[in-house]
Amino acid sequence: MEVLELVKQTVKVLSEKKAVDIRVIRIDKLSVVADYFIICNGTSSTQIKALADEVEYRLSERGATPLHREGYRFGNWVLLDYGSVVIHIFHKETRDFYKLERLWADGEELDPSSFLGSE
Repeated sequence: MEVLELVKQTVKVLSEKKAVDIRVIRIDKLSVVADYFIICNGTSSTQIKALADEVEYRLSERGATPLHREGYRFGNWVLLDYGSVVIHIFHKETRDFYKLERLWADGEELDPSSFLGSE
């Protein structure tokens, strides 16, 4: 799956499943870690796990599987690493503590709604 398609599908799934405060940050000019970070939060550990499960399921239907998954058992920060795209699904308090948006402030923040256009 192409990188922008992966971003688009992830944003679509997170939006459909009511993730809160979805952010897409392009970091390819700043780091070799990934090209994009997608950051959002859920309202509970249950929703955070459900968001991670749904992202994994829907992306696997399109042939993408994560290289790494972390934090699922605890449910306050799940990281799904798809290589070029790293997805962070936080509990609000954990997101506020780590402030990834501030850490990657030099990245290009993209409007998530721009990925929600027609198929």
